[in-house]
Amino acid sequence: MNYGRLALAAIAATVVDSIYGYLVYGVLLANAFARFPGVYRTGDAGAAYLPGMFACILVGLLAAAYIYAKGYEGGSGIAEGARYGLLLAIFVAAAFAGVNYATLNIDRQHALEMAAAALIEWTLLGTVIGAVYKPSAAPARRAAGV
Repeated sequence: MNYGRLALAAIAATVVDSIYGYLVYGVLLANAFARFPGVYRTGDAGAAYLPGMFACILVGLLAAAYIYAKGYEGGSGIAEGARYGLLLAIFVAAAFAGVNYATLNIDRQHALEMAAAALIEWTLLGTVIGAVYKPSAAPARRAAGV
């Protein structure tokens, strides 16, 4: 496993996710969050939590990059990353948007918006991880055939 590229893939995905998160959740869906006062922090109140959020995103994406590297099958990094990202996207959309709909006081429209945003987000992140991660060179085989 190429740990340097693994870390680089996670950092690249964190940067992409930060940009995506700002544009989609912070701008495009800002009014959707505002429809549920008391459920989500306001932008001003949430700003104090951003350092912790970014640290958690990096840790999560380190784990995601590691899982990708363990399952890497040797094909095109971008294609494998997109497939991997889509599987993660389905997991996140179902597990988190579905659970949030059941446990938070949000409407179906908002849950579907969050699911759609997650599908795009995690497919994108998997593609970034796949594009950046490159495995270490395969270990040389010994002459004895081992």
